[in-house]
Amino acid sequence: MLTININQMAKIYSKKTSNSNQKITPKAESIEFILNYSRSLSVLKTDNYLIEINKN
Repeated sequence: MLTININQMAKIYSKKTSNSNQKITPKAESIEFILNYSRSLSVLKTDNYLIEINKN
């Protein structure tokens, strides 16, 4: 069963699409969201863990 699913996925993801040569550019809102999120993220290091904290 698992090999059938993997083979089906390989066929789907290896197909060329008609728009595969188009350049994908993100919207300005997407870039702004990612930058704001990364600015608000901080990492707290403890002896055993790394804890990611979003300060918003």
